[in-house]
Amino acid sequence: MLYIASDHAGFQLKKHLITYIKTQLRKTVQDLGPKKFDKEDDFPDFAVPLAKKVAEKNSNLGILVCGTGHGVCITANKIKGISAILGYSIEAAEMGKKHNNANVLCLAGKVLSHEHASAIVKKFLETKFENAQRLVRRNKKITALEK
Repeated sequence: MLYIASDHAGFQLKKHLITYIKTQLRKTVQDLGPKKFDKEDDFPDFAVPLAKKVAEKNSNLGILVCGTGHGVCITANKIKGISAILGYSIEAAEMGKKHNNANVLCLAGKVLSHEHASAIVKKFLETKFENAQRLVRRNKKITALEK
């Protein structure tokens, strides 16, 4: 399952991405909030539930959007089983998935255009983990830090 959430600073980009994912990529996405714009909301209130949902199953993925992407990325990475990356470019999203097996993509709602963010999401969703021995070994070292 693919999940998406944001705070107020990422709300408009999140709405755009939901439409893009459903109509252009023809994928199902579940919106975990917020359902309406609230300039006083706090990103951890949406990043934590999304990260917990993603961590429930290896095939789950998530997209988080806040003003810079940093806050949701830091928050999501506090949850065991999450490998969240900052999607500042198409190439970064591709490499984060291919080499680090990232399961949450974090985006900057105040920085990225809708078109650029859409291209980043597309690349993230279509890229598979390379599963090379060196990458598996490195990722196991990261996962061991959660213990």
